[in-house]
Amino acid sequence: MFQNEKYPSKTLQDAVDAISSLPGVGGRSAVRLALHLLRQPQETIHRFAQAIDRLGTDVHYCRHCSMIADGDECSICADASRNHSQICVVENVRDVMSIEATGQYHGVYHVLGGIISPISGIAPSDLTIQRLVERADSATEVILALSGDVEGETTSFYIFRQLEKTGCRVTSLARGLGFGDDLEYADALTLGRSIANRVEFHP
Repeated sequence: MFQNEKYPSKTLQDAVDAISSLPGVGGRSAVRLALHLLRQPQETIHRFAQAIDRLGTDVHYCRHCSMIADGDECSICADASRNHSQICVVENVRDVMSIEATGQYHGVYHVLGGIISPISGIAPSDLTIQRLVERADSATEVILALSGDVEGETTSFYIFRQLEKTGCRVTSLARGLGFGDDLEYADALTLGRSIANRVEFHP
């Protein structure tokens, strides 16, 4: 980050500080983006600011799956053509977007909102696991699409144990994905094949 005295304007400095707070955006990139915005028509800047502001006021989470939605139900859960007896469990919203991009899955989702991580202070009660168990009572299959690292496997094992009493079939992605891989960074072809060739989950 540049020193404060190098900014010709406190307003510019505030904009750079806000932009640089985003993950993966360093000080120099933030300055470049802020100066780019300054060159845009005022209407464009206002539209940009309004879109960001609406993220904090107008975005909701689906009452069924916790996916981002404009109302109390997301477009996937509201789609009658989807297989609602098949639930794909993912860590976050980005994973839903990655799987949808493959075109290989036609069921619904359940977003946990994270994974179990004692180091980070995330316990099962901090996630939407109990709601998943309730949904599984009327499902025929739950697909565990979590990362293959230790925390992801721990979460999958915990969920499997919780679902045993429901009698629901529990499967996981075929390991076309490497150990520790995040779904977000998997290419669509590999991820699509992992879904199509999913296997029974074994602890």
